[in-house]
Amino acid sequence: MRRITIALMSLLPLTSGAAASGGFGCDAQDGKVEFLFESGMTRGMGSPVFNFRGSVEIKSKDVAADLRQMEFNGAHLAQYWSEDGQLNLVIYREREGDKPHGYVQIVIRTKGDEEGLRGRYELTVFDGVNDATPEGETYTASDKVECMVE
Repeated sequence: MRRITIALMSLLPLTSGAAASGGFGCDAQDGKVEFLFESGMTRGMGSPVFNFRGSVEIKSKDVAADLRQMEFNGAHLAQYWSEDGQLNLVIYREREGDKPHGYVQIVIRTKGDEEGLRGRYELTVFDGVNDATPEGETYTASDKVECMVE
């Protein structure tokens, strides 16, 4: 949670007024994955996000090296919604280059309680067709996530 607080503090210079904008951050650290996602978010008009960014590090050696560590930006935030004490995100990035199709997808679902936003993440990594696995390989993981909205 400390990382989220520090990350959100870095967004403050990007906001143009406390009542007009804020931000959110979500992070997880477990034996399977480490990630941090953060963004500015305006109030009203559907609460659009700005300056979305993040990174993920997948610990499993079963995942190809180029998919184990990825950086994300606003183009990779496929969906998000924040209402009634919930924050939910779908983050998706495809492999670049000439290797077979592959992607990393992280779905975050949270609900607010007296201590903040808590929930679960679901990670899916797909690594496309190759000689050893003509149907491709899928790696999944899920665990707890914490988010903060200001």
